Amino acid sequence: MSTQTTLSVISPVFMAENMMEELVRRISAAVEPIIPDYEIVLVNDCSPDKSWRVIQSLCANDKRVKAISLSRNFGQHYAITAGLSKARGEWVVVMDCDLQDRPEEIPRLYNKAIEGFDCVFAQRTQRHDIWIKKMSGAIFYRIFSFFVGVRHDRSIANFGIYHRQVVNAVLSMGDSIRFFPVMVQWVGFRQASLPVEHAERLNGKSSYSWRSLLRLAENNLVAFSNRPLKWMLKTGFVVTILSLLIAALYFLNWAFGNIKVDGFTTLVISVWFALGVLAMMIGVLGIYIGNIYDKVKDRPIYIISETINLDEE
Repeated sequence: MSTQTTLSVISPVFMAENMMEELVRRISAAVEPIIPDYEIVLVNDCSPDKSWRVIQSLCANDKRVKAISLSRNFGQHYAITAGLSKARGEWVVVMDCDLQDRPEEIPRLYNKAIEGFDCVFAQRTQRHDIWIKKMSGAIFYRIFSFFVGVRHDRSIANFGIYHRQVVNAVLSMGDSIRFFPVMVQWVGFRQASLPVEHAERLNGKSSYSWRSLLRLAENNLVAFSNRPLKWMLKTGFVVTILSLLIAALYFLNWAFGNIKVDGFTTLVISVWFALGVLAMMIGVLGIYIGNIYDKVKDRPIYIISETINLDEE
């Protein structure tokens, strides 16, 4: 893919019809004075509201606004991947559409990047989210860091600026499960972070429910870590040793005539404990096998149904 612009700004869109015009206006106002050669790529993740209709209008009024519409709702990180595949900038900014990522921070991120960094993460100094979202985010990233073995700063999300080398490296990853912040950190290159102000959501509420957050956590723990499989082996080993010790203890008690009546309670507890551990192990193994199955099918991770103002190379 040839690079024809200096900067691309990618934003996945879902349930944001009332924010699109303000988003594009503020991005243009922030970027144009310092980087006149730019494009804004809006990726409609099959939003059920009128977001696509608003995006079509914005594209008609300004050819620098470009759009991708996915055939169904694939998820935020898949929408980001679709945007990355079509963006043509030497530098690429990824930001959410709810304006909690402030477009006014883009020039600061760009100036920091040209100091000699390949990617600059926006580090949110104070998150303006409801307490339950803050708590769930903190729990998710703590558990995620623990399982993956890599410390992830929960103040860093998608917002940041990334050089074309970083974008190409992320696109080259064949993972069927996408989680953009971790993928960027995994590919490496010269990285830095910049403290930015995190704004309140302009309108509506987050589309992430508890169920979607749990699904995101489950998918990414499996995609980026094999620790659960190692723990299965260790747990099985510990349970086996405990079982042998208990068996030896009961055998000695039987040999010395200390057992008169078989222990019903001990039997029930032992059986249910062993079955619980076994079921857990089979479940974890099944998740990994399921992901292998999804990978073997080699289905596309997203499908584009329509584009606007994007010239196919």
